[in-house]
Parts: sequence; structure tokens; C-alpha cells
Amino acid sequence: MRIRRLHKRPAALEITAFLNLIVVLVPFLLSTAVFSRLAVLELTLPAQTSGVENLKGDLQLEVVIRPDALEVGDRIGGLIQRIANTPSGYDYQALSLLMEQIKARFPDKTDATVLAEANTSYDVLVQVMDAVRIGHMVQGATVVRGELFPDISIGDAPLREHQGKS
Repeated sequence: MRIRRLHKRPAALEITAFLNLIVVLVPFLLSTAVFSRLAVLELTLPAQTSGVENLKGDLQLEVVIRPDALEVGDRIGGLIQRIANTPSGYDYQALSLLMEQIKARFPDKTDATVLAEANTSYDVLVQVMDAVRIGHMVQGATVVRGELFPDISIGDAPLREHQGKS
């Protein structure tokens, strides 16, 4: 007796629809990737250690963003200068000039802390960080941009003493 067996052919994989999707999707993703740009600014958070280790006599630069002014100070020594707002807003140019003067006195110092109150806008925070990081310095007869305090830490501003009392 003869046994008949079915001859099974291997199934063909139909990937035409998938290839059509890839042909359309890849150029679309490549064209949109050109227009999106991500800028990254490296930051560090303030140390959680006590201030006893920091009492070495050197500068611990802090810039506190208040609604009515920018307060530049030394964590150990206290307030250096209070830069009041102009009618158009914060005075970033005065802050940059003060940072350049501080950098001239402490040329090896590279870190600073920017402390912002809870209602501070992102734009204000970035502009203050830019004024602290980069300044204009005179080299010979030319004015060049240079780094002032590139290692920036950010944190919450301390409450004003008279705000807690009513």
C-alpha cells in the first residue's frame, strides 16, 4: 500500500507592509531630528555637609535670587552686594560686572551657588547662571568672553528673616 504524504512548502514571510512603513518612517524621523536640539548644562547640587569643613577662609560665593533684587554674598562672610532691580527687571549686567570683580580677586575660584526662591522663573534662573558663568574680560586691547565661575550649584534660597515674622 502506498502512503501519500503532503508536500509542505515553507511559509513565505510577508514583510512588504513593514518595509513600506520603514521607508516612510526613517526619512520622517531623520528630518525632524535635525530641527530638535537639546542643550545640556551640567550642574551640581550643594553639599549636604555641615559648614564646619568649609571654614577655611576662602570664598563660598552665593547668588540669591529675590523678587526685588539679586543678593551676592559669601556663605561665611555675609552679603557682598545687593543689586536692586531696574524698572525693566533684574540687572544682569551689574551682576556680571560684580562677578568679574570677584573673579579678579579670586582667580582660582571656579564654583558658585545660585539660590532661587520658589516662584523664580526658569528664564531668570538661566540668565543669572549665565551671568555667573561667563563674563567679558579685557586682554590687551581686546575684550574677550571668558569663564568666571563655571561650576554652578543650584538650590533653594533661604527665607528672609522678616518674612517669617508678621
